[in-house]
Amino acid sequence: MPKLTDIRRVLVLGSGPIVIGQAAEFDYSGTQACKALKEEGIRVSLLNPNPATIMTDADIADRTYIEPLTVESVRQIFEKERPDGLIATMGGQAGLNLAVELFEAGLLEAYGVRILGTDVAAIQKGEDRDLFKNTMIELGQPIPASMIVTGMDQVEEALETVGIPCVIRPAYTLGGTGGGFVNDREEFEESLERGLLASPVREVLVEASLYGQKEIEFEVVRDNVGNVVAVCSMENIDPMGIHTGDSIVVAPTLTLTNRQYQRLKRAALDIVHGLDIKGACNVQMALKSGNDEYCIIEVNPRVSRSSALASKATGYPIARVAAKIALGYNLDEIQNEVTKKTTAFHEPAIDYVALKLPRWPWDKFSEGRKVLGLQMKSTGEVMAIGRTFQEALGKGISSMDQKNELWGKIGAEGVTREQVVDGLHASDDKRLMWIFRALAIGISTDEVSRATGIDRFFIQRISAMVQAEEELTECRRLLLALESGEENRATAVTLRRAKELGISDRRIAALWGTSEQIVRDIREKTGIRPVFKMVDTCAGEFEATTPYYYSTYEEVTEVQPWDSEAKPRVVVLGSGPIRIGQGIEFDYCAVHAAQALEREGYASIIINNNPETVSTDFNTASRLYFEPLTFEHVMAVIDAEKPVGVLVGFGGQTAINLVDSLNDAGVKVLGTGPDAIDITEERGRFISLLHDLGIPAIPGTAVRAKEDALRASQIIGFPLVVRPSYVLGGRGMAIVYNRDELEQFMDEALGENEGHDVLLDRYVLAVEAEVDVVSDGASSFVPIVIEHIERSGVHSGDSIAVVPSRRISPAAKSKIVKYSEELCRSLYIRGIANIQYIVDGDTVYCLEVNPRASRTVPFVTKATGFPLIRVATGLSLGRTLKSYGVDPGGGPEPARYAVKMPVFSWSKIPGVDPIVGPEMKSTGEVMGFGDTADEAMLKCFDTQGLFHASHGGALITVADREKAGAVEVAKALSDAGWTLYATDGTSAYLASHGILTERVLKFSQSANGQSGKRIGEVLARGQVHVVVNMFTKGEHVERDGFKIRALASARGIPVLTCMDTSVAFAKAVASKADLKVVALQDVLSAGTPSEWGKGFLGLGRRVSETVST
Repeated sequence: MPKLTDIRRVLVLGSGPIVIGQAAEFDYSGTQACKALKEEGIRVSLLNPNPATIMTDADIADRTYIEPLTVESVRQIFEKERPDGLIATMGGQAGLNLAVELFEAGLLEAYGVRILGTDVAAIQKGEDRDLFKNTMIELGQPIPASMIVTGMDQVEEALETVGIPCVIRPAYTLGGTGGGFVNDREEFEESLERGLLASPVREVLVEASLYGQKEIEFEVVRDNVGNVVAVCSMENIDPMGIHTGDSIVVAPTLTLTNRQYQRLKRAALDIVHGLDIKGACNVQMALKSGNDEYCIIEVNPRVSRSSALASKATGYPIARVAAKIALGYNLDEIQNEVTKKTTAFHEPAIDYVALKLPRWPWDKFSEGRKVLGLQMKSTGEVMAIGRTFQEALGKGISSMDQKNELWGKIGAEGVTREQVVDGLHASDDKRLMWIFRALAIGISTDEVSRATGIDRFFIQRISAMVQAEEELTECRRLLLALESGEENRATAVTLRRAKELGISDRRIAALWGTSEQIVRDIREKTGIRPVFKMVDTCAGEFEATTPYYYSTYEEVTEVQPWDSEAKPRVVVLGSGPIRIGQGIEFDYCAVHAAQALEREGYASIIINNNPETVSTDFNTASRLYFEPLTFEHVMAVIDAEKPVGVLVGFGGQTAINLVDSLNDAGVKVLGTGPDAIDITEERGRFISLLHDLGIPAIPGTAVRAKEDALRASQIIGFPLVVRPSYVLGGRGMAIVYNRDELEQFMDEALGENEGHDVLLDRYVLAVEAEVDVVSDGASSFVPIVIEHIERSGVHSGDSIAVVPSRRISPAAKSKIVKYSEELCRSLYIRGIANIQYIVDGDTVYCLEVNPRASRTVPFVTKATGFPLIRVATGLSLGRTLKSYGVDPGGGPEPARYAVKMPVFSWSKIPGVDPIVGPEMKSTGEVMGFGDTADEAMLKCFDTQGLFHASHGGALITVADREKAGAVEVAKALSDAGWTLYATDGTSAYLASHGILTERVLKFSQSANGQSGKRIGEVLARGQVHVVVNMFTKGEHVERDGFKIRALASARGIPVLTCMDTSVAFAKAVASKADLKVVALQDVLSAGTPSEWGKGFLGLGRRVSETVST
């Protein structure tokens, strides 16, 4: 079947900001789809408000709209671009939901726009719980006993029909939002109400419990004439009851009999045929252990989280193929881009095990409820590949970028059997650790399997890893003999066996009580070295042209030697799993670094382990290594590839933390040197540098002991900002107001720091600013100064960013540029740095220098048009700003305002207080452009559901010190037509300023029997669309403030906990700005490249020779 000839223009819907349940997998799939469409000559428009992604770069689509994912935005784009077709299946749940809204609003018919690929009818059958149930019955597929519920008046009927225990599954939600298992009536009513609130159509499926059964997934692709490929089968190690996003997942399935596999595969194929899927589809099933009985759990008629895992595990580019199918091509007409010899109508064959491990945010939300269930809680994931399950698991643990990967022999000391057994039964984030510990203290594999519900197959293989640790410990006495060069075959055999099982050098070093370098040296002496195998979709049957690799301990490597005429090679270190503080922005940077290397005449080699990202796509770099970002694994790649150097400045703190080890090993680290990095991280050296340069610094000091901190506090005075060095996302940071708080937080900060300085600074209440600066070591360029809306003390990642600045004076901006140039010159920054300042009038204090790319890079690049990473990469290689035609100093201000706003996932993690402060807690971000700052701001709020309609309702309840600010907020919202609710004190204060509110009772007042409208009542009835409530120091879970914020968050109501944010929101709403969509390409065309300097981005010469100098 030929390509659809009447489709010339297509709008692709993105997924919006990264939140728990919907992460970077849609950046990868959307980017792949846009490229595939453009290959066919399609004019592509894209709607996605997320600035942090490659997908929203100006060269991915022809017209890029960084605008709210709303019906109104799409209507305006339809009016401007007149697309013939719409692709919604690359935008996750957000894209699907919007497509359904467009269909129901009649816009698709009105503008003659076709849904391409899987149509709305099929989407609704997969997403609408009632239609799904009926469709499965029609197809003869088994489903659990269930009932559709649309209101709390159906409680009795649901209990009688389904019974308890049961499962609550809201319709049209992502990441299991609002769902869960329930075991009694009280839980049922609470969960049902939560599920109805979470569903945009107020529909919930109450379903019989399948708790404890195996969870199996099939990723399937079907074309327009019914050709179908089962791309990948996947098996959750955790049983039913834990969301697949929070489970360890392996591909292919490992514990099914051939009969079971074939039966489930046949069911998946029948379902995609029955739904008339045209593109990608994910089918999830539950299988009873010990027999062939199964049930269909759900069907995702779109590219999903599992699609990314399946694509990276097999090498099959699902999103690319699905985009081609949407244009009318069939599987046998689409070329396999990996082999160039086969078509997409070819089921992948793999001869290895791929394993996915979730990464949870508990380092940021220690108070959150860590019990895992049907609602996803992880922020990211890693994928590891090995020849065996054990090897993949070991590499996955190493990839997590967490300090404690020693879960077996080490860590079991002093733990009682009772504690371990309790841990096995607790379905929480530590279940893998408890399995290791249980096996280490002698609990049988059968008992561990029964306690966890995990198949004995997996427990037995973990037991082999624990046994290998025991053997390593026993042969420790022979370590000295190996170190001295003596042969000891027994120890060498034990060491090799441990490596084959995925046990890391770091873990072995801890078992032996020695250093990782000594373990590496012993491996080298005994010839125990990894080789690399290829991921090629066909288990070596055909030669791959775009291969990527994984390490294993076998004899023959599949890495082909480079031709003698080949380009010099540079390794780019990625950033690993997405986590709070180190998100998709750093993958953006790594991808652009790889692309810049290719432009500069180098072969780019990426090392990363995140299956959700563009950096691990099959054609991003010359070569890709799917490996842990540890010294051991990075060095293995370096030994194999012999690069001229390594770029560490684009992979966040993960990559920066490897600098010293790589430098000690003689690896050339390109760009900024290790000593400069150490100066910026060690507070004492950094303050000395600021003093030498005459740059004002906030009074502070660096300490390594609690006693020193207490003495320093007497000199500096309270309040203080306490923060560790060498951490990301403000981890361990806090503002302390007295000696007791300092003692408490010093304990936490010292625990994060492993012998590095803990920094104490006086807290200065002023405007925060930051810059991303590129430097060649002699001269520097600052594209724009970023202003933070929130006062100092709120982490920059959780603050609203605005350019151009409205509150920073020209004199202060000039100082910021001047100080940035002086710092880069003194530190000899070659590449990029992020520098943060506090601005008090015309006085500018330097807060910190991060000698690497930062999370603001994508925002600055899109707001100004200056290609930060492209230039920074060249500067890291030895080029100069002059060679790019860039004049030193500061850049011109952009023609339009741009705002970057954080997005939080509070409702996904019960028990967490939704407050902002010095430690970063946001999971994603959105961006808005506007002719005014208020318009840009309003777009960002609109993207997050803070609607600017005149009928909105706001609950305001603040402490006395915030009441003056509350007046400004209340007046603006009142003038905009909002209904205001307030508690006693706030209501009286606002009334004294002529602002009328409806008085509501606090929880404590309701409990004391006072009569009146209760806070819980107005929140439950949907009368409140935003809550303004500031955190009061010393609050605990019994206080009203905590309860108000927790209830609002649980109901998905935005909570503003900083007065600056509240004022910005109110002003934006009051402005009643007309939200006009604008394409990124039009924004950037308003400022020409010549404004950066004559001859900007002259790329005529190669600079390979400069690396060796």
